[in-house]
Amino acid sequence: MRPRMRIAAGARLAALTLAALAVLLPFVWIVAASFKYEIDITMGRLVFSPTIVHFDELLFSRGSDFLRNYANSFGVALVSTALCLSAGTLGAYALDRLDTPAWLRHALLGWSMLYYMTPQMTLVGSWYVLFRQVGLGESYTALVLTHTVMNLPMALWLMGAFLRDVPVELEEAARVDACGPVKTFTHVVLPLLRPGLLATGALLFIFSWNEFAVSLALTRNETATVPVALAKFAQDFDMKYGAMAAAATLSLLPALLLLLLATRSLVRGLTQGALK
Repeated sequence: MRPRMRIAAGARLAALTLAALAVLLPFVWIVAASFKYEIDITMGRLVFSPTIVHFDELLFSRGSDFLRNYANSFGVALVSTALCLSAGTLGAYALDRLDTPAWLRHALLGWSMLYYMTPQMTLVGSWYVLFRQVGLGESYTALVLTHTVMNLPMALWLMGAFLRDVPVELEEAARVDACGPVKTFTHVVLPLLRPGLLATGALLFIFSWNEFAVSLALTRNETATVPVALAKFAQDFDMKYGAMAAAATLSLLPALLLLLLATRSLVRGLTQGALK
């Protein structure tokens, strides 16, 4: 390897290392702080005696609602992701494969993108009034519906992109074999969309899990999610760094586990699609 090429390769490696450190160091600090005593955190000690007192307080203390917040976030993210995937996949198929006029397809996709780019806080007031009027104020249903509406445009666009990679000739061959529209979609198109469904579902789940502003406005103590619970650790005259770090560490686990599982399933789905 020439000296100039070695220098360029070394520079790229150094840049990637710095970028990785910039991303990973905050997570390392949070995880380390969750195992420190409060005095070790405030003093900034790098050497400390590990403790699980903050996790014990979060999970087993009588006055802690963190397990309920965790279950709330998981349930809302799971249901809203399922709704977004179902509606987004069917909507993308209807716009791309059925006899939808081009002007209507472009109008709907453009409107969905415009809606997705609109700051959601500008809509919270109207959502709050609407849900209060229909008797759904500060409920799980209200939170699921708002998360679904917020993430549906992204599901529609992503599933449309994955759908365009599926050859139309496969559907035409299925119709020649006397398959109707429903059977063609469920037996031919949907299996080939599995990698896209997994990737889109992982993103939708993470976005719903991390959503804070709308959840803060539309929930009460019983229906609050993990991001709302994290904000409560910052009080007017006290900051519970250890408890906040422990809660943040626990809140990272579903996203990390989901990404690991989705990565394996994604590779397996791509292989199955190629074999089919």
